[in-house]
Amino acid sequence: MKVGFIGLGIMGKPMCRNLMKAGYEAVVYNRSKASVEELSAEGAQAAGSPAEVAENCQVIITMLPNSPQVREVCLGENGIASAAKEGTIVIDMSSIDPVQSKEIGAELNKKGIDLMDAPVSGGEPKAIDGTISVMVGGSKENFDKYYDLLMAMAGSVVYVGELGSGNVAKLANQVIVALNIAAVSEALTLAVKNDADPELVYKAIRGGLAGSTVLDAKAPMMMAHNFKPGFRIELHIKDLNNALNAGHAVNAALPLTSQVMEIMQSLKADGNEKDDHSAIVKYYEKISDTSVEKKN
Repeated sequence: MKVGFIGLGIMGKPMCRNLMKAGYEAVVYNRSKASVEELSAEGAQAAGSPAEVAENCQVIITMLPNSPQVREVCLGENGIASAAKEGTIVIDMSSIDPVQSKEIGAELNKKGIDLMDAPVSGGEPKAIDGTISVMVGGSKENFDKYYDLLMAMAGSVVYVGELGSGNVAKLANQVIVALNIAAVSEALTLAVKNDADPELVYKAIRGGLAGSTVLDAKAPMMMAHNFKPGFRIELHIKDLNNALNAGHAVNAALPLTSQVMEIMQSLKADGNEKDDHSAIVKYYEKISDTSVEKKN
């Protein structure tokens, strides 16, 4: 199968590589040409625009920063809709506002183009090793048809429901992760301010109900003051903004999400937006005049 791939950033490039390793022929486009040239050298066909991708492929994957970029690539000048054949499927693997997914899908549908939203979780390391988790919204028929294609890049691919549901699941994931990191930061700050060893507190609670993947992944980073990004604060801000917008659209109150969003905005104001989201602990350290960093 010939597959178009638009968006060759930190996530998109390794995902496209995994498709090629699985035997799919790739036609690639990216605003920055360096990634296109890199994958062309590995056997991909370069395209000069999203329209050119659509001229060559009836299955197109997009992996873009946010809703405006997805809208532009799909519906803008020289976009997919300007050149796609009827029956083309667009699989948008970006993390965007589900309201926008539905609107873009409705516009594409007028041209006989189907859209699935299939955002991913796992970050760059899992994109590289092909073990990302994919949450899919759209028709069940299309999910079944393209399941194997998605599994070529993933460790799990789960059908969530109608178009937009994939991004709802991703935003729910991002809300839980953000609040969990804030809770870990708050708890470790409490420990240090009470002269307890944060590492021993972490070891004591990780086997109980407070234990979580987030606790095990982020508490050691906080205590090492290692904020090398697996997932940057600025990207989490984008996701929480989409979550709040989606919540407001249906009158769902998200008070804790809005609070952790303001914490992240404070960190951004202090110049920490490129740090890993575990740097939420810096906010707590600042307001409590302490540090959870382990001294060797």
